Amino acid sequence: MKYFKNLLISFLATATSFFVLIFLFTILNYFNIINDKIMTISKIIIPIISLAFGGFILGKSASKNGWIEGLKIGLIITIIILICNLIFASGINLKDLVLYGVLIISSMFGSMAGINLKKI
Repeated sequence: MKYFKNLLISFLATATSFFVLIFLFTILNYFNIINDKIMTISKIIIPIISLAFGGFILGKSASKNGWIEGLKIGLIITIIILICNLIFASGINLKDLVLYGVLIISSMFGSMAGINLKKI
């Protein structure tokens, strides 16, 4: 039960950081503070940062094997994103698959950093 609570906290941290960053960049784009090129790059960077943060939160609560914990949360969120992409978009392509792989790796690195910084 404690594991699912930690998993839920990590998922909520990922979703919260995702929505906060999306809101921030949307406001900046609305007032023409940032241009379209930065918005295009931020579409890739925001999920990577959010998943790394969620992996970090999960890694802080894990006792060992931080990369496996990051892999779990990364796979869960990537599968959710994949299902939404299949439902609402026309399909997936190679670029999307590469992005999903990068998202999983970023959550793994975030979790490894969380488990190592827990000891400090």
